[in-house]
Amino acid sequence: MLLLRRCHRLTPFGPLSVQRYQVAPVVASCTVRLSSSSNEQRFHQHGFSWTRALAGILAGTGVVLAYGLRHHKAEQADVRDQTVQMRSSLPVISQAEVAKHRSLKDGVWVTYKGGVYNITEFVAMHPGGDKIMLAAGGALEPFWALYAVHNQDHVLEILSLYKIGELSAEDLKKQRDVKSSDPYSSDPERHPVLRPNSLKPFTAEPPPEILSDSYITPSVFFFKRNHLPVPQVDPASYRLHVEGLPGGVLTLSLGDLKTRFPKHTVTATLQCAGNRRSEMNKVRQVKGLNWGIAAIGNATWSGAKLRDVLLAAGYGPDVTQWARHVQFEGLDKDITGTAYGASIPIGKAVSEDGDVLLAYEMNGEDIPADHGFPVRVVVPGIVGARNVKWLGKITVSAEESSSHWQQNDYKGFSPGTDWDTVDYKSAPAIQELPVQSAITTPAEGTVIDRSAEMLTVKGYAWSGGGREVIRVDVSLDGGKTWQVAQLKSSDKEEDPQTPPPLGRAWAWKLWEITVPLPPEAQELEIICKAVDNSYNMQPDTFAPIWNLRGVLSNAWHRVKVKISEDNGEE
Repeated sequence: MLLLRRCHRLTPFGPLSVQRYQVAPVVASCTVRLSSSSNEQRFHQHGFSWTRALAGILAGTGVVLAYGLRHHKAEQADVRDQTVQMRSSLPVISQAEVAKHRSLKDGVWVTYKGGVYNITEFVAMHPGGDKIMLAAGGALEPFWALYAVHNQDHVLEILSLYKIGELSAEDLKKQRDVKSSDPYSSDPERHPVLRPNSLKPFTAEPPPEILSDSYITPSVFFFKRNHLPVPQVDPASYRLHVEGLPGGVLTLSLGDLKTRFPKHTVTATLQCAGNRRSEMNKVRQVKGLNWGIAAIGNATWSGAKLRDVLLAAGYGPDVTQWARHVQFEGLDKDITGTAYGASIPIGKAVSEDGDVLLAYEMNGEDIPADHGFPVRVVVPGIVGARNVKWLGKITVSAEESSSHWQQNDYKGFSPGTDWDTVDYKSAPAIQELPVQSAITTPAEGTVIDRSAEMLTVKGYAWSGGGREVIRVDVSLDGGKTWQVAQLKSSDKEEDPQTPPPLGRAWAWKLWEITVPLPPEAQELEIICKAVDNSYNMQPDTFAPIWNLRGVLSNAWHRVKVKISEDNGEE
C-alpha cells in the first residue's frame, strides 16, 4: 500500500516578507491502495487530493508565488517517519521513461536533483501558465537557473509532495555531466548600498533617505527592477524594429535614433507598481516582492520621441481608424525565447504632449545596463512596468500586448478577490498610477534628542498621468492636526518653481517641513499625505485598497519616532 499525502489549504505569501512559513507535508485522512505488482500503475497514480492549492512562480517576472501549508505540530513526527518510509520504497525510473510523460494525457513528469516528480495535477494551478510544460519529460534545473526564485525551502517542500521515484544512477550521472551556465553571470555590478529584494532576477531599492538628498536620483541609486537576466547588447549591431504600419517594417540603428530624430529631454519619475507593498503586507499577506518606500526615482531622460519614430514609420490618419495600442518588446528573454513585453494606449504614444521617449541617455549619460542600455521606452506618468528596457521591437496594433506582464500581472482587484476567485481578464492593465507620498526621513524607530528642539521631516510626492502634486500635509500626532510642507521642484535653493504645463507634471516633488518638538510628547506618529491638481488624495489606511498582488499601495505613510530627554533617558 502506498500512502499518499494530501495538503491542507495553501496560504499565499511573498518570498521576501519578514515572516517565513515553514512547509511540511500532512498525512491525509484516507489512503489509496495500489497494486504493488504494477509499477506503471504506481507511476501514473499520483493521487494527491488538494482541497485548495495554488503554488509556483510567475515565470520570468522575478515575482514569487509561494505557499505555506498549514499543519498541526502534533502530526509532524508521524509525517517524517512515513515520508522516509515511502521514499525508501520508491521505484527507480529511467530518463527514457520520464521522457514519455510530456502531456496532460500521458502525465507530466519532471526530474530534479535525482528525484522524479509527477506534476500533472499541479500544471493547471501554475500561475505562470503553460510554461511549466516546457520542462515536461526533462530536468527542472535549467529552468530554475533562470528563475532562481524557485530555489527556496518552501518551494522545494511543495515539489516533494509530487515525488514518485528516483532517477536511475546512470541517467543522473549524464545530467550532472551537462553543466548548466548561470544566465545571470554577466549581470552588471551594483552598488552595495542597494537593498535587494531578489538577486536573480535582480531587484533592489536604495535607502529611503537617499531619495530626498537629490531632486534627480543618481542612476546608481535608482531602484532596479529586472524580470529576467540583463541582456548583453552590442550598441554597434543594435537594431530597433518598428512594425504594424503601412510603410512596412522600419529598422533603426542606435545611430539612426540619434541622428535622424530630434533629441528631447524629459525629467520624469518612474515608480514600480509594487512600491510600498511591505505596508500592505501588514494588513494581509500579498504576493510579490516586499518593496519598501524606495521603488521610485526621478531622472532626466533623453532620446527620440516615440511619436516622431512612428510618423517616420508610416503612422497617419488612416492608422487611427484601427490602431489602439503600441506594443513594446524587450531584448531580455527567458529560456524559451519569450521576451518581456508591455503596451500603452495609442493616444499616449502619439500625443505631442505625451512625451514618450525612446531614451538612450539617463541623467546625461548612456543609459546603464540595469536601466535598459542601449534604448528603453520612457512613458512619463505611467507605471514602471510599461517602460520597457532593452527595447527591441515596437508594434502598432489593434490589440494590447499579449505578454504575461500585460495580461496576467500588474492589475488591481477588490479586497474581496482572492486566488480562488481572481479573473485577470476582468481588470484593465495598470497604466497611470494614483497619487503617492512617503516620508524618507526620519526613519521608523528613530530616537530624537529633545535638546534639538526642532524636527525636520522630508519626503517625496508624485501623481501619475501628469497630474501635479500641489500640496503635502504632514501630521506629528497621528492625524489629529496637520501642517503644510514646502514643495521643491529642483535642487536650486532659489527655484522660482514655475508650474509645469497642465497634464505634463511628470516629475515628483520633494517636500520638507521643520517643526518644534511637542513639549510633552514621548513618541510621535508622523504622517504624510499628498494632494494632486485633480484633488485626488491618498486614502488613510490600507485595508480598503488591499489587493492580492499588493499593487497601487498609496495609503498615508506613517512613521513612529521616539523622543529622548536631554539626559539620554527615553
